[in-house]
Amino acid sequence: VFTIHAQDISSEASSIVPGAHMTASYLPLLKGKNVAMVVNQTSTIDQTHIVDSLLTLNVKIKQVFAPEHGFRGDADAGETVKSGTDVRTGLPIISLYGNNKKPQAEQLKGIDIIIFDIQDVGVRFYTYISTMHYVMEACAENNIPLIILDRPNPNGMYIGGPVLDLKFKSFVGMHPIPILHGMTVGELAGMINEEGWLANKVKCDFEVIKVGNYDHYKTYSLPVKPSPNLPNDLSILAYPSLCLFEGTVISVGRGTRQPFQQIGHPSFKDMSHCFTPQSITGMAKHPKYENELCCGVNLQKVNYAGGFTLQYLIDMYTRYDGEDFFNNYFDKLAGTDALREQIESGLPEKEIMGTWQKELDAFKDCRKKYLLYKDFY
Repeated sequence: VFTIHAQDISSEASSIVPGAHMTASYLPLLKGKNVAMVVNQTSTIDQTHIVDSLLTLNVKIKQVFAPEHGFRGDADAGETVKSGTDVRTGLPIISLYGNNKKPQAEQLKGIDIIIFDIQDVGVRFYTYISTMHYVMEACAENNIPLIILDRPNPNGMYIGGPVLDLKFKSFVGMHPIPILHGMTVGELAGMINEEGWLANKVKCDFEVIKVGNYDHYKTYSLPVKPSPNLPNDLSILAYPSLCLFEGTVISVGRGTRQPFQQIGHPSFKDMSHCFTPQSITGMAKHPKYENELCCGVNLQKVNYAGGFTLQYLIDMYTRYDGEDFFNNYFDKLAGTDALREQIESGLPEKEIMGTWQKELDAFKDCRKKYLLYKDFY
């Protein structure tokens, strides 16, 4: 098993060059074209937002499509992202979150080409890949080519968790892939296209501008936080395992400055680590257990390893005294109802993970066809 510890995340970012930086590769494709951008706060070239950079290079950007958390990245998870006008550039912003998840034909009138440039974290329920899916679908249906400016996957060395059962398909899980899929958005786009996962099996005409100097062995410390509650390397490493707690009674530390680095509940008074969730603008307006003392585990103190683990979920389930541990959201996040049932029946972690192995092996075989970078699986 390839394991990397949080403190070992080195800044190899200096040698890795995201696709957005490769302007010589894609500027010729934009010449004389009306361009739409699918971007957020992570879409930078060095310290400058890609929209600002391309405008100075006389690229004709007509509009911006914004995913969950918004164009500048300041909306809470699940919060309505409003369409409007970007104050800095005057460009119209169209939200792709909420009721309008897919660009509509009328929103694409006059657009010749679309650029997708968003930093992902390699986890199935992180909604930026769902946004990419719908953008690909809209491009295919409206005969608009797509350029994907690829970025490294900070969890790109891991594959793990249950593979989604399509009965549980939702915006937090659209594809039959595991929770940790070990692919960049450019690689995943190839799989989505060629496996026939777009509506009516349409095919998107897209090009990937690859990341320079990257392979799946390399760690990558994100220069910009990908969303308000993933502020650092540890939160990004822990997110694949801890996000399942969003479908339970347990707090993942939203409403603190260490979200997805600690877990707790008001009833766990005997545990030494405690925190009190509070309203934080731009991170968590109304967090679970607002102003209540929660006690549990601090992952900053446990030498947290990356990859996927059920140990915290099983431990919290065992500690909790009540029948209401899971809520309706859990099966959506897990992509199956089997995981909840296995935990409720007392199955140990190793046995549960064994039940996924056949599907994981099939996914790994399929994944090989779409890899753009060196891999160790």
